[in-house]
Amino acid sequence: MKDTYIFAIESSCDETACSIVKNGHEIISSVVLSQIDIHTNYGGVVPEIASRNHVRNITIVIEECLKKANMTINDVDAIAVTYGPGLIGSLLVGLEAAKTLSFVYNKPLVPVHHIAGHIYASNLVSEIKYPALALVISGGHTELVYLKEEYTFEVLGRTLDDAVGECYDKVARVIGVGYPGGPIIDKMAKVGKPRYTLPLPLNDNSYNFSFSGLKSAVINLAHNEEQRGNSINKEDLSYAFQDVVSTILAKKTKKALEEVPVRSFLIAGGVAANSGIRGKLEDVCKEKNVEFIFPNIECCTDNAAMIGAAGYYRYLNGDISENTLNAVPNLKIGD
Repeated sequence: MKDTYIFAIESSCDETACSIVKNGHEIISSVVLSQIDIHTNYGGVVPEIASRNHVRNITIVIEECLKKANMTINDVDAIAVTYGPGLIGSLLVGLEAAKTLSFVYNKPLVPVHHIAGHIYASNLVSEIKYPALALVISGGHTELVYLKEEYTFEVLGRTLDDAVGECYDKVARVIGVGYPGGPIIDKMAKVGKPRYTLPLPLNDNSYNFSFSGLKSAVINLAHNEEQRGNSINKEDLSYAFQDVVSTILAKKTKKALEEVPVRSFLIAGGVAANSGIRGKLEDVCKEKNVEFIFPNIECCTDNAAMIGAAGYYRYLNGDISENTLNAVPNLKIGD
């Protein structure tokens, strides 16, 4: 069987990324140019700055990706690109680059949903067995997604307000530990002690999540301690916060594993790199005898290899777009 090579572009937020993926599971080359050092100064991603930097970086990243693979666009079978969701200005930079390559080199243009990319990042580690359940946790998304078969998505539940990664960043800002908050809080939680009590958010029988109340509880706790003249122990508060987050994610995942047929469970998105959350979810999968697949750490955050992995299956299914394809910043998975 002939090998299939997908050239992929991802620019939905603040990473400019390109990758070449072979047969949906082997990374031939991957280049990610992050803007995190720029946006750290602002405590979060500034959309206008992100899009301007994508414009500066996109050609450099494309050329570096091809150079690392010792390939040209003529050598690939299709161009895959993230077309949503994401920041509109950022999405358009990657999309226009992909459309240009598709037109100039007469290559099929494959549209890829950003969340589908995160889910299929697991396929770069181990072949997904269907039916599968994916927990997508990132700065912009918190969703439980059911894949009855290959490249089909049914959202069982999602956050009703803040995404879990967004909540991490806001809590980190409250306790004054910097941006991005996820890796910092995860590190501090490992040495923290069970000193503070926080409520379990949306502790009901649904598959949905809510993190705005938890964020408010952290703010109130910090304020009350300050009013009493007490200083907050940042490690202990990080422990309490992460314990509550990982507990509710594990509880809703366990409920889904008990109620729908699943052969493999996937964790996806930037927050999938969190060791505390990953540990609790792994325990749930062991208890339920379900295969647990999580991407390599470098493929948890935004990258183009995941877009190439997902794009491979769209390409095989003949899901090709015209060059009139446009960015959809609020695109929902399953739509």
